Amino acid sequence: MGTSTRSGLRADAARNRELLLAAAVRAFTAESRGGPATTLDGIAKDAGVGIGTLYRHFPNRDSLVEAVYRNELDRLCAAAEQLRTELPADQALRAWMDRFVDYVITKKHLADSLHALVACGHNPFTQSRERMVEAVRLLQQAGVADGTLRDDVDAADVLVGTSGICMAVADPQAREQAGRLLDLLVDGLRPR
Repeated sequence: MGTSTRSGLRADAARNRELLLAAAVRAFTAESRGGPATTLDGIAKDAGVGIGTLYRHFPNRDSLVEAVYRNELDRLCAAAEQLRTELPADQALRAWMDRFVDYVITKKHLADSLHALVACGHNPFTQSRERMVEAVRLLQQAGVADGTLRDDVDAADVLVGTSGICMAVADPQAREQAGRLLDLLVDGLRPR
C-alpha cells in the first residue's frame, strides 16, 4: 500500500487524479477551440494512465467535467492564501486576478459541458461565488492592514469588477488588454 495524501487517496492515486484533471483541461480546451471531440479514452491516454484508472476516479464524463471545474475553483481559492504570504497585499490581489482570468478561460472551455450538467440537475457552482468573494476578502483585509488597499470597498464588488473585465475582454488573445484593465481596477483600490 502507498502513502495516503491529505485527500485520503494513496499518493500514486492522487498523482493519477491530477494527471487526469490536467489532461481533461487540455482536451476540453482543444475541443472548445474546434479540435476533435473529447473522449475519455483520449484523456486517459494523454494522462498516461489506463481507462480503468480514469473510471475509478470519474465514473462518467459528467463527473470528470464537474471535477475539473471544482479543481480549478479549488486552485483559484487556495492561491489567495499562498499569494498573501508571498507578496505585498495589493500585488497579491493583482496576481490573484490573473489567476481568476485563467479560471474564467478554463470555465469558458467547459461551458457546454457545465450547462449540460446543470440541465441534468447537478449544480457544480454551489458556493463558488462565496468562495471567490472570501478569497478576495482575505487579500483585501491584508491590504487594509498593510495600507496598500482601501478599507471602503466590498469584496463582492471587486469580484464583480474582475468578472466584468473578463466578460468585456473574453477572448484569450486579449490577455494583454485584460491585464491593463485589471491594473486600473487595482489602482482604484489603493488609498488616495
